[in-house]
Amino acid sequence: MAKRYLFTSESVTEGHPDKVCDQISDAILDTILTQDPKGRVAAEVSVSTGLVLISGEISANANVDFQELVRQVIRDIGYVGESGGGFDANSCAILTAINKQSPDIAQGVTNSLETRSDDEKAADIGAGDQGMMFGFACNETPELMPMPISAAHKLALRLSEVRKKGILKYLRPDGKTQVTVEYENDKPVRIDAIVISTQHDPVIDGIEDNDLVQARIAADLKAYVIQPVIKELGIPTDDKTRYLINPSGRFVVGGPHGDAGLTGRKIIVDTYGGYSRHGGGAFSGKDPTKVDRSAAYAARHVAKNIIGAGLADKCEVQIAYAIGVAKPVSVHVTTFGTGKLPDEEITDLVNRQFDLRPAAIIKTFKLNELPKLRGGKFYRNVAAYGHFGRVDLDLPWEKLDRVEDLKKALVKTVSAS
Repeated sequence: MAKRYLFTSESVTEGHPDKVCDQISDAILDTILTQDPKGRVAAEVSVSTGLVLISGEISANANVDFQELVRQVIRDIGYVGESGGGFDANSCAILTAINKQSPDIAQGVTNSLETRSDDEKAADIGAGDQGMMFGFACNETPELMPMPISAAHKLALRLSEVRKKGILKYLRPDGKTQVTVEYENDKPVRIDAIVISTQHDPVIDGIEDNDLVQARIAADLKAYVIQPVIKELGIPTDDKTRYLINPSGRFVVGGPHGDAGLTGRKIIVDTYGGYSRHGGGAFSGKDPTKVDRSAAYAARHVAKNIIGAGLADKCEVQIAYAIGVAKPVSVHVTTFGTGKLPDEEITDLVNRQFDLRPAAIIKTFKLNELPKLRGGKFYRNVAAYGHFGRVDLDLPWEKLDRVEDLKKALVKTVSAS
């Protein structure tokens, strides 16, 4: 008998209050690392009606005009004038409360290696914190991501595109998407439900009646957002697929004016939509010595290359660290019964093939250099619409550049046995 079940993931647009905070945090990180690649950053942001508060710890040789930087991020998102629905880049108050990085944390990261060579120092940079990070990949989509979160991200991105391109001029920046996928024997077979909530003008082309406004929005979103994305996904809808568009009945007040926002409050949206486990650490506003970020990227890279090499159909990688210690305290690979080798053998293969010390991860992916190499805007680009599976961005942790190494190692492993 076929095993059937539903799985749901959500995404949010760049105008969601929490995502506004993530983008500001990562814009700060980009700006500092562009000027000082060795800068240490932990930038937290909170937004509310008419207010942006920046706090955290920053130690860097850099000058940042926080006022203009924050206002430009908010302008780019679209919160300007009436289109901001009560939150305006040009008039919001911006407060800063920033300290230097704790010397205790700094000591743990640099590990007091004054007597050693530069290469030895770089090799033994300790993790910026303790904790466990997860990476995941599966063969449900071309980008090797779970279908529900891939679909939700594509809908959210398209929702912002039709707003910014003027296709649906009445849309405002805040929005959320949610997709429920039906699985049969662990394979996605159809879309069961699509939920989209989008902020909008109260009056559309002279239409004031809210019922008519919502009917117009529903028709436009099906035509200009949902259908183009469904064609791209290659997974069908049918006459039983449910569409819930602005199910609350109205969404005029939104963004930071409607809800307060915080950096790091959308960690499931940022990763795998709940399809994989999560270590609990957020990404945005953290420099790469924080393994919450860099090790999560490395774990995704490992998992994706395992799938790309044909070692499994589904793979989750856990890496754990102790603060100030370079080498992970544990590495674990789970393939959910889809591995071509036992999980412990794939784990051994990963330990031999991948250097998962923080300095090695930073060097491999050029995590300190990419903001400058990408014109001062790298981390901010992944602060909305997910950090993984982004075919629209050239992300180093998404490259299938270790597939051949894994295949060769697999051949040796099989031959030896």
